[in-house]
Amino acid sequence: MTDPASSPDLHRYSHPLADRYASSEMQKIFSSGHRFGTWRRLWLALAESQAELGLEIPDEALAQMRAGLDDLDLKRAAEYERRFRHDVMAHVHLFGDVAPAARGIIHLGATSAFIGDNTDLILHRDALELVRARIVRTLRALGNFAREHRALPTLGYTHFQPAQPTTVGKRATLWAQDLLLDLEELEFRLRTLRFRGVRGTTGTQASFLQLFGGDHAKVEELDRMVSHRMGFTESYPVSGQTYPRKVDQAVLATLAGVGSSLSKFGQDLRILAHLREVEEPFEEEQIGSSAMPYKRNPMRAERICALTRHVITLAQDPAHTAATQWLERTLDDSANRRLSIPDAFLTLDGALVLAENVALGMTVHPAVVRRNLEEHLPFMAMETVLMQAVSGGGDRQELHERIRRHSLAAAGRMKEGDSSDLLDRVAADPAFGLSREELETLVDPLKFVGRAPQQVDRFLETQVSPALERLESEADRTAAPPEVRV
Repeated sequence: MTDPASSPDLHRYSHPLADRYASSEMQKIFSSGHRFGTWRRLWLALAESQAELGLEIPDEALAQMRAGLDDLDLKRAAEYERRFRHDVMAHVHLFGDVAPAARGIIHLGATSAFIGDNTDLILHRDALELVRARIVRTLRALGNFAREHRALPTLGYTHFQPAQPTTVGKRATLWAQDLLLDLEELEFRLRTLRFRGVRGTTGTQASFLQLFGGDHAKVEELDRMVSHRMGFTESYPVSGQTYPRKVDQAVLATLAGVGSSLSKFGQDLRILAHLREVEEPFEEEQIGSSAMPYKRNPMRAERICALTRHVITLAQDPAHTAATQWLERTLDDSANRRLSIPDAFLTLDGALVLAENVALGMTVHPAVVRRNLEEHLPFMAMETVLMQAVSGGGDRQELHERIRRHSLAAAGRMKEGDSSDLLDRVAADPAFGLSREELETLVDPLKFVGRAPQQVDRFLETQVSPALERLESEADRTAAPPEVRV
């Protein structure tokens, strides 16, 4: 028997986002090393800016802080936190251990929100940029798919009932357009994301005003300098102890919007897989069902839908948090934000990895697409047949009634399991004066897709290509797609 003590992870909860879904890139953004390393960079930016503005901070203190930015002993940090019951003060002491000359000035004038909130905004920015890159890569894949199948006629559906034909490529542009709208929202979030800055305990900057002997201009300059050092051009004009929690609400709403688009993509693929028209990638040794070996279930599309449902649901958390903050701040946000914000980014990241993988590997079965369309196209062509027969001298009302009767009879055959014989019925009816060959000419699928191929071309040219040129880096174009682990 295995000794439980030799396998401690057997009795420790393992988060599926880390083990199964989220990429290493997104996990790194929310990792302890990146978070606490950012804390130290904030302390350094504060100290450097304070020194430049005249506070007596030794050069040796700054040098030791720079040298120790990534010298992180998380075990020692945990020991400090058990003693102090305060995570920020634990890391103040830990940083002081590796930068002893700075021990007396680390965190000077600051409150915990200076570290925690500013770090969160940096992580928001980094994670949003990764989400944007993933959307762009998925857009490129969908654009290539749409271009390849721009003119392949397929049965359109409204209410999931047969409707006017479209093309396989045109349908893909609907998925791509949703993601383009998400990109607009995402870029707005990135453009308007600001820093909390240097604000003090309740946002009044009182501690910094005291440090600088009542010099308001230096306090304002301190805020500007620290923000710029951390890559932000602006900070929020006013704050309580924290940055506005509406920022989290807006960011997660944006993520939920991307989730909605991906879920629509996944739902459509599941329907198309049922119709056997379009299928997601299926690997050589992949098993679709443990009990039914013949099955080829749309597992990746289903997983996209499952993950994005979680992202959409998580958007409620920061909305409730923003609605219930008391006065300058209350701490009931902390535990919730530790869970909901990283989970939303990590979950959406997993869905985007899947979406790119699926978009790159979708398989179209033209013969099935054609068969499904041909089954219903004669019914849709009857308006054209009616106009042709009327132009040949027929009575419109009489011909309309005949088409109605023929259509109902042909539909009845289909419901009994037989194929439609609508064209044969019309060809055999002398009132129409049209041969089977003439009818087949009228029922050419390309005559019923309208401007779908041209719409695909124009959409790719005017919408997708400019977005890719603007946002897609050389690294994005040449990098291998992230691995879908399970």
